[in-house]
Amino acid sequence: MLEIIDLSQEIFTGMPVFPGMPEVEISMHVSHEAWDGLPESEVISPAVNRLTLGEHTGTHVDALNHMARQYRGQSIETMPLTMFYTEGICLDLSAKGLQALIEPGEVERALVEAGLEIKPGDTVLLHTDHYRRAFGTTQWPQGPGISADTARWLGHKDIAAFGVETMSPGVRGVSNKDVHHICGELGFTHYENMINLHQLIGRGRFRFIGLPLKIRGGTGSPVRAVAVFE
Repeated sequence: MLEIIDLSQEIFTGMPVFPGMPEVEISMHVSHEAWDGLPESEVISPAVNRLTLGEHTGTHVDALNHMARQYRGQSIETMPLTMFYTEGICLDLSAKGLQALIEPGEVERALVEAGLEIKPGDTVLLHTDHYRRAFGTTQWPQGPGISADTARWLGHKDIAAFGVETMSPGVRGVSNKDVHHICGELGFTHYENMINLHQLIGRGRFRFIGLPLKIRGGTGSPVRAVAVFE
């Protein structure tokens, strides 16, 4: 029996975004009542909403051209769809605290504990439980993240991507910029702002799907990321 686990945040007006990114605003563009010529209606229902948001809103994937200047041209619509439709694993790193770096040895231990291995082309999801602990609080921007060494270690495994619950893959002000540069250098990417990773722990391999919008020249895209168990 097919089971699909939603790994994506809701998108809503005023939701938390990475500092400096566009704020999210969703407003009604036109109502059914306007279309039907009912200006006195007591109930107004949207027929079309207007979305104002950045490419890096909510659960999203980064394009390679986001990583650094030298990767210009490698925008989201040029990246192969096979990067976003992969096998996946999820590792338990929920012991990591605020702004803690995740090092390669810790990922290796999590693999052993889960009885899993990383295969070329995988998407590797890292469960820190930061979403459930901190989303909507002042601690939300202070999540754990991978170190530069871990980014390079993952890249040398020839993965397609890794994914985190936090708003950045590395620790802000410590490893985050380096992590992005390494992703660009080694040609893999990452997902941010994921949810429900705790539901994947102990369940082995799954099909991961995180298809982006086909944005011309895009530096990233919101995705509806899911894990599929058959």
